[in-house]
Amino acid sequence: MYRVKTLNKISTLGLDQLNKDRFQVGADVENEDGILVRSAPMQDYVFPSALRAIARAGAGTNNIPIDRCSENGIVVFNTPGANANAVKELVIAALLIASRDIIGGSRWVTEQAADPGVDLAAAVEKGKSAFVGPELYRKTLGVIGLGAIGALVCNAALDLGMDVYGYDPFLSVDAALRLDRHVHVVKDVNDLYRVSDYVTIHVPYSKDTKDFINAEAIAKMKGQARVLNLARGGLVNDDDMIAALKSGRIAKYVTDFPDEKIVAAPNVVALPHLGASTPESEDNCAVMAARQLRDYLINGNIRNSVNMPNVAQEWSGISRLCLIHKNVPSMLTQIMSILSKEGVNVENMTNKSKKDYAYTMVDINTRINDTIAGELRAIPGVIRVRVLNH
Repeated sequence: MYRVKTLNKISTLGLDQLNKDRFQVGADVENEDGILVRSAPMQDYVFPSALRAIARAGAGTNNIPIDRCSENGIVVFNTPGANANAVKELVIAALLIASRDIIGGSRWVTEQAADPGVDLAAAVEKGKSAFVGPELYRKTLGVIGLGAIGALVCNAALDLGMDVYGYDPFLSVDAALRLDRHVHVVKDVNDLYRVSDYVTIHVPYSKDTKDFINAEAIAKMKGQARVLNLARGGLVNDDDMIAALKSGRIAKYVTDFPDEKIVAAPNVVALPHLGASTPESEDNCAVMAARQLRDYLINGNIRNSVNMPNVAQEWSGISRLCLIHKNVPSMLTQIMSILSKEGVNVENMTNKSKKDYAYTMVDINTRINDTIAGELRAIPGVIRVRVLNH
């Protein structure tokens, strides 16, 4: 039986994917084989010896120590696209909030209504001009990052009558196929900045994307542009954005990642990290995470891993070897040499790499004994060896 520890409250639809006959699941599980997590901080988490995989019910994995996981042969999964519709809908709301001072207007009406000496109807007619803002129709939206969320945002903005420019230096074929043909995909983000009335960013956070929108980027934008960050904190440099808001170069900034500094700045709308906060999104993420964790623990298949290559194959033997190892020369030769020496016939094999690490899956027609498994583990550069039986 596999032991799965939950570090956050996980949707029951996700937990239902883990059959009770094969999985023991709960917050009190010890020496776990797998972990299901949402936002719980894991940077200092002590990995038990049995831990083989961590599944994050969400796209971002900043709360997980990815490098340490890789060094220990622990596969980390995320759920790209599972919350895409929820974020897309919030982006549409943010576009409207950035244009029309809906929040300010609503707050002002509440204040007027609380004053017993105010004729509310008259006050509204007189004061509404303070909250005038432009329409989205026929304005230009620039979308940075054209993954699952970015593509949905592009297509939805076209339906609103906007002209849409997209930028993604790592645009995949699958992502390109999701885009409406009317989206102008540019190879230089500066081409997007020059024409966009609105800019929204949807890229993962990393050392390469930290402060992606900074003073230099803002200087290349149209004056009075409106900027949205519903992706990750740190993608926008707070100090540079505050300076642009104070100077009037940026008309409005909507962020889903508030802190004390940015909340105090003028023309900021700060949301309480609502991007994926819908019951549908939480269900989708939990189901996807649980299924990926289940498939890896039972079958060794890797889908949507952030630190290991995606490898999946149908069973074609009675046992399966799953090896996580360094991406170094002659590794496959050494693995095959040991199996050949022991008279093991290989039915099927898949090997893929991702940066410094690789994953090899070998289906064989016999049971693997401890001696062979031990020889494989002794190969320099091999991090983890699992033996699965069909």
